[in-house]
Amino acid sequence: MHIVIFGLGYVGFTAACCIASEGHSVTGIDVSEKKVRDILAGSAPIVEPGVGEMLQEGLAAGRITAATEIGSHLDTADLALVCVGTPSAPDGSHNMGFIAGVSRQIALALKQGPARERPLAVAYRSTIRPGSVEDLIRPIFSSVLGEDTERLAELVYNPEFLREGSAVKDYFAPPKIVVGTRDGRPSAVMEELNRNIAAPVFHVGYREAEFTKFVDNTWHAVKVAYANEIGRVCLNLGIEASKVHEIFKSDTKLNISAYYTRPGGAFGGSCLPKDVRALQFIGTDSGTAMPLVDSLLRSNEAHKHRLYEYAAEGLAPGAKVLLAGLAFKVATDDLRESPNVDLARKLLQAGYDLEIYDPAVDAGKLVGANLGYTYSQLPMIEKILVSRARAESTPYARVIAANTTVAGLDLPAGMPVRDLNAL
Repeated sequence: MHIVIFGLGYVGFTAACCIASEGHSVTGIDVSEKKVRDILAGSAPIVEPGVGEMLQEGLAAGRITAATEIGSHLDTADLALVCVGTPSAPDGSHNMGFIAGVSRQIALALKQGPARERPLAVAYRSTIRPGSVEDLIRPIFSSVLGEDTERLAELVYNPEFLREGSAVKDYFAPPKIVVGTRDGRPSAVMEELNRNIAAPVFHVGYREAEFTKFVDNTWHAVKVAYANEIGRVCLNLGIEASKVHEIFKSDTKLNISAYYTRPGGAFGGSCLPKDVRALQFIGTDSGTAMPLVDSLLRSNEAHKHRLYEYAAEGLAPGAKVLLAGLAFKVATDDLRESPNVDLARKLLQAGYDLEIYDPAVDAGKLVGANLGYTYSQLPMIEKILVSRARAESTPYARVIAANTTVAGLDLPAGMPVRDLNAL
């Protein structure tokens, strides 16, 4: 294929070298005359293992060239990769000026170029906020190309996952490939580009693809911040942090795994809230600043309130509602700090006619701290717990599935169910 890459910075130049090494013809476009001259002279504009040799090989084979203007380079191109910068604006948002400028240039080149047998795939790799393709990029193309937009351009969002120092390795062995298209279906050109790369592939809509880098990079930042907060506590308490880390990372069932990372219910129960509070106290007592840990309970409270809003959204005042699942975990009767108890309390305070079905919970058998917590939050619990027969036969305005308890109910067809665990 003939591929034109816009922006020869870290991402764009690395991609140019790797793509050319696979036998494709690559033209790099960059506004910097010096950068273009250096590339044509065989000098890499970045320091990264492997790219210098790949550049030399690509130039010798006639597979790499570079220019400062689009000219006629898109006339024979199969794919345009947009890798221009999206630096931070003063308010923290991305400055989308380069994206807008390049998009318009590509659209104008397509309008002025020769007839095409198939649309030019224009794939964006720059990090952009969700909605950018639909709300900024596509309107730019449409304003220039009008009704010919779909015939001339296939817009794609394809985030990159390159790390400095291992960018070439990461290009050929990425953790995943994410391709965002208008309908979430595969792009033939992107399939060809990635044909030799073995990695999980996700074909999604634009917004899911656009959001991927934000989710990934912020999670990496969370991990680093959390590890360093724990490290500071260890330092202040004379604990060997390396041993704590060794123990922590050995648990690949829960700690280093996909567990607890699925958006859904808030955390609760007898362990997590209690131990987070205790760690907060340990941090304060040892003189350790732990802003990330200190934010966890506030974040959880915010999520519980948002789940209440989601559960009650659109319900008429006083509507009859069934909450399926009261305990923190299904098939248990531990109600201590269960987010579902908090949800039930808010529904009652809002005036809804609430009933609760949880076959594992018997109000008369609650004891100790479990009993005290439950009755302090839901003093009327014995009156609102209902049997399975009543839950299955009552015409509720909505069934709120707080956990998988709802799976044990044979509800009438058409009964509206709102699942809080499937955001």
